[in-house]
Amino acid sequence: MTFVVVVAPEAKNDLLRLYEYLLERAEYVEDLDMADRAIEAINEAMAALARTPFLFRKVAGSRSALRRELVIPFGASGYVLAYEIASPQLVIVLAVRHQHEADHH
Repeated sequence: MTFVVVVAPEAKNDLLRLYEYLLERAEYVEDLDMADRAIEAINEAMAALARTPFLFRKVAGSRSALRRELVIPFGASGYVLAYEIASPQLVIVLAVRHQHEADHH
């Protein structure tokens, strides 16, 4: 069974913000590629959600076993993709954060 993965508007804004942050920090032309690779890693993680959304960890402190998060390794740290299994066919990506962001946890 494959789930449909929908990215909420807030999560789309997160992706854009993270991409722009990496572009702004680029010092060399080679660094520009890092932003593309980060988005590619996040997109690959979302593809994994379509196949196995129950595999990833439950959000600590959440009352719902359907609210989960997927840690995406990237470089020295990574990203955290927050999502909810909304139905037997649907996964909604709620947010994407860098692991070092203050509001991650």
